[in-house]
Amino acid sequence: MTYRHYFTHLDCSATGERYEKDRPQNLSAAGKPLLARYDLQKAKAEIDRDEIWARTGGFWKWRELLPVAREEDVLRLGEIDTPLIDIPVAAKSAGATGRVIVKDESRLPTASFKARGLALGVSMAKSFGLKRLAMPTAGNAGAAMSAYARRGGMEAYVFCPEDAPEVNVQETCLQGGKVFRVNGLIHHCGALVGAGKEAMGWFDLSTLKEPYRAEGKKTMGMELAAQLGWRLPQAIFYPTGGGTGLIGMWKAFDEMEELGWIGPDRPKMFAVQSTGCAPIVKAFNEGADHAEEWMDADTMAAGMRVPKAVADFLILRAVRESGGAALAVTDEHIERCWHRIGAEDGLLVGPEGAATYAAMEMAIADGLIEADADVVLYNCGSGLKYAMPDTSRTLDRHKDIDWNSL
Repeated sequence: MTYRHYFTHLDCSATGERYEKDRPQNLSAAGKPLLARYDLQKAKAEIDRDEIWARTGGFWKWRELLPVAREEDVLRLGEIDTPLIDIPVAAKSAGATGRVIVKDESRLPTASFKARGLALGVSMAKSFGLKRLAMPTAGNAGAAMSAYARRGGMEAYVFCPEDAPEVNVQETCLQGGKVFRVNGLIHHCGALVGAGKEAMGWFDLSTLKEPYRAEGKKTMGMELAAQLGWRLPQAIFYPTGGGTGLIGMWKAFDEMEELGWIGPDRPKMFAVQSTGCAPIVKAFNEGADHAEEWMDADTMAAGMRVPKAVADFLILRAVRESGGAALAVTDEHIERCWHRIGAEDGLLVGPEGAATYAAMEMAIADGLIEADADVVLYNCGSGLKYAMPDTSRTLDRHKDIDWNSL
């Protein structure tokens, strides 16, 4: 299939300064993320949303609104449209009377939403002829980068906190990544990527330090709108570390409106963090545009343990423009909700996904959303990647069994 291409340039998210798209880019001269821009008026006249939605191929179906031009640069590992799964019993337990849906990103390659961003980031790296990539990771991103990098014949160097989930470390190694455990947090790992850039000659694929991971993540918003009949829910709860997905979806909503695919209505966007690492929440509550580094970050939800986000101002801007909020939930609340969703609706989410449910429960109780609101919760990774509770009991087959006691 031949795709039309509408990607025109990049611009600085802070100053609007224009940057060319034909060479690798990291941050702007102002030290801020670059965002991809498209000729949307031309696209509006030439492409049809329903025709695009009818295609197969998961998030690659949106090629006209993605930056990869050549088919030979597109890296695929069996991408799909991730399902929307109702959780009616757990919703009722949270006090919700409207429809509560989990968008389950764990069905993607490498079992997390990181596949969206890294597929785009690595495919663009391939298009530029890059051979060596590096990034810090809390877990899932490293696996996704390694998988797509090896698919594209590139080296992947991954730096993770020494207490990153063991399964993430192992899967990254198994998918060809060169993994280094660091005695620190993810921003310390990021500093090492920067420090080694000149000596090692790698390209830094850190969250929002290059323009294209956000483009992959924006497909979550496009896909959601299409799945809901080209409308958006009243609220979206999103687990927030680096915030690429929230930023990408907010960008996608604007692009879709300009294309005439959706109207002006927007969901309230809720950035969800743990009380053990809540820099965005603190900045939101203080009315600040930037978040201070969170010291001694500690949470069971590894994907949200990001003490300092380079695009903090973009996260805060999207949350405020939407009329949403940044909310922090305790690890104890996350764990209770993790158990509840599994036990009541049979859906195994990750701790980050459980955090969005906990935040929704809080938002309903505090009147931030109506109980009858239509809500989408993003489960960003597989619960199988975390140590799970064991509530099993033992039976001695050689003894009489009191069946009523079971």
